[in-house]
Amino acid sequence: MMSVLFDTLTAQNGKSIGVAVLADEKSLNALNAEMIEALSAQLTEWRHNPNIAAVLIRGSGEKAFCAGGNIRALYGNMLENSAFPNQYALNFFSREYALDYQIHTYPKPIIAWASGIVMGGGLGVAAAAAYTIVTETTRMAMPEINIGLFPDAGGSWFLPHMPARSGLFLGLTGAPINGNDALLGNLADFALPADAYNTLLFALQQTNWQENVQDNHALTAQTLQSCHNTGRLPESLLLKHAALIHRITHQGSLAATDDFLHKNAVHQTDNWLKQAFDNYINGCPATAALVWRIFESAPRQSLPEIFRMELIVALHCCQNGDFQEGVRALLVDKDKNPRWQKKLSEYTADDIDRYFVSPFAENEHPFAAW
Repeated sequence: MMSVLFDTLTAQNGKSIGVAVLADEKSLNALNAEMIEALSAQLTEWRHNPNIAAVLIRGSGEKAFCAGGNIRALYGNMLENSAFPNQYALNFFSREYALDYQIHTYPKPIIAWASGIVMGGGLGVAAAAAYTIVTETTRMAMPEINIGLFPDAGGSWFLPHMPARSGLFLGLTGAPINGNDALLGNLADFALPADAYNTLLFALQQTNWQENVQDNHALTAQTLQSCHNTGRLPESLLLKHAALIHRITHQGSLAATDDFLHKNAVHQTDNWLKQAFDNYINGCPATAALVWRIFESAPRQSLPEIFRMELIVALHCCQNGDFQEGVRALLVDKDKNPRWQKKLSEYTADDIDRYFVSPFAENEHPFAAW
């Protein structure tokens, strides 16, 4: 069974829209190596097909766009192979990040129908698309704090670009946000009711697509704006709690932020905030340190530099034990009681620096040509 289904939608003027459906409902359309390879190859083909004016990506079913990367196979391989870098991890993350970069830099309009669960690597795909549509069921998150990884798949790019350091809060807490938050936070561009997918398809078919890519970008924006409907979106959580999020993310240091979160956790009565605080307190200290360090450096890095850095950090995460332990506790044994390597106070700057040391010889990084 194909993990991605491909089709084309013919517009009234004979041009076509490529449609890719992430088709593994059982895993909430989590990305596996086969899915990544198939989608990347099809995007390359559509890029060079003059009749394809735009591309639409969605998830199969109503529950999820994509719940992230399928890391169960990666977990087993990390346990069995101690060599650094882990070759399975290198292959998986290289392909995943290359797909994200391909979407980020794709010349033709890519539209992501980001309805339902959009997490981790799924948010990496959705945020990379030129046009992201959310619905009232959208639930976005970068919850890597829970498994000892870090907000990757381009998270080091799009979280720091969110306004008022709200992306730092999301990276530290793994808190989920809704469609309204995504619009306000630059993670989405348009909204539609969850049951209006066919309305979107009809509008795309009625668009008078052109030969010129830039003309088609303008037409995509105009078409999606004509459908834009925020009526069913829930209240923005980021806006509702903006003052507290500002206090959390402007403490000046990670140590001060950690102290604030621990001292104020008991005072949270709002369910969303309580879960966010609990996620941080029970989450991986190394992840928190990585999130903080990346937020310090990411604004000065280009998109290719971000992905080169993310691959290096991901490979170290696969080597250092916390990632394996986090996956075990959440997804394998499901005891939700991870035993992290160290407390935050036990990490030195040198400990975190090591995550950024490249295992590749000069000019041999898989993304060196970017």
